[in-house]
Amino acid sequence: MSGETPGKRAIVSSSHLVSERAAELSEFEFGLIIASHAFDRWAVRCMAAAGLADLSRLDVLVLHSVNHRARDKKLADICFVLNVEDAHTVSYALKKLVRLGLVEGTRRGKEIHYATAAAGRDACERYRQVREDCLVAALGVVSGTRGGDLNLQIGNLADLLRALSGLYDQAARAATSL
Repeated sequence: MSGETPGKRAIVSSSHLVSERAAELSEFEFGLIIASHAFDRWAVRCMAAAGLADLSRLDVLVLHSVNHRARDKKLADICFVLNVEDAHTVSYALKKLVRLGLVEGTRRGKEIHYATAAAGRDACERYRQVREDCLVAALGVVSGTRGGDLNLQIGNLADLLRALSGLYDQAARAATSL
């Protein structure tokens, strides 16, 4: 198989999907699956440690998105930035965050613009501190330094993930047209 070294087997979730032309893609997809679930657990548990135990992964992501750069956001903008196709799931998260007093909505014409309330900003700051203490501090332990080498690799991976998201979006459009 391409990309495999002698004696090394591809670590994949679905061997029947492995392509002779791109075994690495199946390995990447398996890594993405387990990393995305690990990130989901992390986001929920980090927010719980920050004092908000009843938020889902999407609730946490929406709260951080609304808080980003302290600018009001529309539902469509939040969905676009988070690359969420089902706007109703983000709308539900926003309603929950408003109900909890973390986000405020202001009607402007036909649209509602969302901003973080003081409690939401405080929650985001507590999340940031837990993240610094538990995740960022671990970067130095993993890399054996202050995280420099690993941070560079993570930055390169982030670039690659953004590029791959475009490929997956294009492939999804192509599959939809079949």
